Amino acid sequence: MKIIKVNLNSKKYDIVIQNGLIKNLGYQLNDIYINKKIAVVTDKNVFALHGSYVKEALEKCHYDCKFIVVEPGESSKSMETLKSVYEQLIDFNLTRSDLVIALGGGVVGDLSGFAASTYLRGVDYVQVPTTLLAQIDSSIGGKTAVNLEQGKNLIGSFYHPRKVLIDSDILETLPDKFIKDGLGEVIKYACIKDSAFFQMLSGINTKEQLFDNLEHIIFTCLNIKRELVEKDEYDKGERMLLNFGHTLGHAIEKYFNYEYSHGEGVSLGMYYITGKSEALGITEQGTAEKIKNMLINFNIDYNLPDLNMNAIKDTVMLDKKNISGNMKLILLRKIGTAFIESVPVKNIDKFF
Repeated sequence: MKIIKVNLNSKKYDIVIQNGLIKNLGYQLNDIYINKKIAVVTDKNVFALHGSYVKEALEKCHYDCKFIVVEPGESSKSMETLKSVYEQLIDFNLTRSDLVIALGGGVVGDLSGFAASTYLRGVDYVQVPTTLLAQIDSSIGGKTAVNLEQGKNLIGSFYHPRKVLIDSDILETLPDKFIKDGLGEVIKYACIKDSAFFQMLSGINTKEQLFDNLEHIIFTCLNIKRELVEKDEYDKGERMLLNFGHTLGHAIEKYFNYEYSHGEGVSLGMYYITGKSEALGITEQGTAEKIKNMLINFNIDYNLPDLNMNAIKDTVMLDKKNISGNMKLILLRKIGTAFIESVPVKNIDKFF
């Protein structure tokens, strides 16, 4: 078992990493929750794989639980699905002293967290992420959100979980495409903060090697994010480094109606923006090639799809990093060293 302690001004909570943890889920709640009613928000795929033994693990500890099961995929991060979650919480008579569990990937985590943050003006929730992407990134840091037709994560809040419970054994049930989705974010962490981690990742050539190193990978990514979130809880400064590759990545996701996954979008965004900053003399020569080779190593596409760049720029203008007419772009000096570049919107064409 590994434990990372997140210490914020607003809240302190633990991230627990342990193989097989999900089958003893009830016992992991004893130190944070004294009541009995739990609403578990999940999606149909996760419920089919893990619902029965999660229910058994909770009932073994005498919890009264209700499963709220949504459709898998980005379309569930919608106001319509959010309304359905609220209604089911009301039907279950969930009170402010009860608990919500987010059991799933990033979509379920974002949706559940936002529902918990706003239902009855806030009920406690626990993250139990079931994808690599959620385990290393979206389950911690307190960002919750739903999408609007105009763009991704435009309605949201900062609302931290009481606890994050990570079981890497769950990842063995994931199709390869979801592993690759998470690896896009893994590579991001190495690019922005840890060149030695980047070098280690470049030496992983098989799925077996990846899974042998998975606990270390998860721990390293979470520790980087913990450090940035503790310094900048509300994403006003250094925490923005976590958005490397995301400005274009989110726009690609939106442009293709989320047919591209988040990790795929971020991967394309990292390579593209680094090529641009390298051409402008901002980034050390050869950095984009290193990112490209890393993506190839993990069989992640680096080729930008056919895009209407004017439409992409329109979406970029709605990005939350567009502040007072300046876009906050995350660029690299070199692998392991990232910085925030404030670019006037009128000059954004240099990068897109």
